[in-house]
Amino acid sequence: MIPTGLPRTVHADLSRVIESLGMITPRWNVQILTTVAERPLRYTEIKVRMPWLQDGQLHPKLRRLTAAGLVERTEHGTRHVSYGLAARGAELMPVLTVIAAWGGTHLEKPAPHQPDAAGAPTATAVQDIEDSLVLIAYRHATPILWSLQARGPSSAKAVAADAMPGHGLSAVYPRLRQLVEDRLVDTDGEEADYRLAPPGRDLAPVYRALSAWAAGRPLAAAAAHSVWGRPSAPSQSVTGMWASASSRLPAPAANTPPAVQTTPSAQWRAGELFSHQGRIPARMPAVASAGGHRR
Repeated sequence: MIPTGLPRTVHADLSRVIESLGMITPRWNVQILTTVAERPLRYTEIKVRMPWLQDGQLHPKLRRLTAAGLVERTEHGTRHVSYGLAARGAELMPVLTVIAAWGGTHLEKPAPHQPDAAGAPTATAVQDIEDSLVLIAYRHATPILWSLQARGPSSAKAVAADAMPGHGLSAVYPRLRQLVEDRLVDTDGEEADYRLAPPGRDLAPVYRALSAWAAGRPLAAAAAHSVWGRPSAPSQSVTGMWASASSRLPAPAANTPPAVQTTPSAQWRAGELFSHQGRIPARMPAVASAGGHRR
């Protein structure tokens, strides 16, 4: 748990959100969850859909997702085990829909006008979710964003006191610079105040949904969030402006079926946003880039 200087009730809420991000952000977790969302699958069936993961990588991830209560492991008999969404994992699906909507609006798409030979787009809902989560789960990013949402434009010293109370003032500047580079925070200079950029303000539905899910509340109650529930006009920002290295996931192979487009609806139903389940294209992991917002 990251200590903060925020009010106790806000800190408790924020801590639950950070814990939730820790469950779902690790690489490929979202793809595993959406792979078993349609129906329970045997290990070999999951492995076929994610062939780039070795047994030594997939087994631990399934164990951790099961321990977190997101995946349910069912033994049907000797050497017959299936993995499906637990009730808590099923409740997460509408939250992923909200995250996908934000990513579809604000994340740069790799070569968006260059579909592969089969006509499949190079970005998918799952990729948008994973890349969005990486941005807000990065070191102290979420506490800083919450501080700026609660305070409004603030000095680096005020942000550090809220989001990084156990660190020296100098430690907050690299985090703020990264958020500025990621287009989530704006400033007129390191000595000036910091403020949420339009894409950062547009994270409100994401954090409201994560907060409701983390507290076990229905998403319908999320609009009353104490920090992110304030009404605001939709941002008129230019979208897809991050200039970064290649995405974490390369384009699908030429024989990959077209991916389903992201929908902003928070009402998830099986077969809509993740209707590609059962036919998730095999994607080899991209070589890690040396920098950029897709860490």
